Amino acid sequence: MRESPARAGLIPEVPVMAHILVTFHSQTGNTEKMARAVADGVALARDARVNLKRALETTAGDIRDCDAVVFCSPEYFGYMSGAMKDLFDRTYEELKDDPQTVKKPCCIVISAGNDGSGAVRHMERICKGYRFKKVQNPLVCKGPVTPDILVLCKELGETIAEGVNAGIF
Repeated sequence: MRESPARAGLIPEVPVMAHILVTFHSQTGNTEKMARAVADGVALARDARVNLKRALETTAGDIRDCDAVVFCSPEYFGYMSGAMKDLFDRTYEELKDDPQTVKKPCCIVISAGNDGSGAVRHMERICKGYRFKKVQNPLVCKGPVTPDILVLCKELGETIAEGVNAGIF
């Protein structure tokens, strides 16, 4: 078997860098705190970078160009925010059959005034339509965002980045 040029020392090895998109909508600031904690977790991972963007500013290209995506939304009336739904509406047709997005790792973070189950259910169904790959159970904060929840968000971000780099997601 022939050795790769990088392993033979002919060209320097470039570390794999996980590129994680964290997209969010927030009116009260709760979901933004959670999204920023996820982004902080990604930043803790070795060889990872994060793109933290508001849902209304996120494009199909942002989703296509990342290695994994974390969708962060408040729960309103048992549903995701309108801005998150807008993101899905704007990008679905362009991405649904794109080979760069099929089986793209994703997870969901919800800030819920209720129980979050409706928002999770609808977002998971939409992600299934995109043919994304769910790699973590949704993280749902019921009520105020506590320091414990922010720790979980940070751990989720680091886990996603490390999982992408390790090739397990």
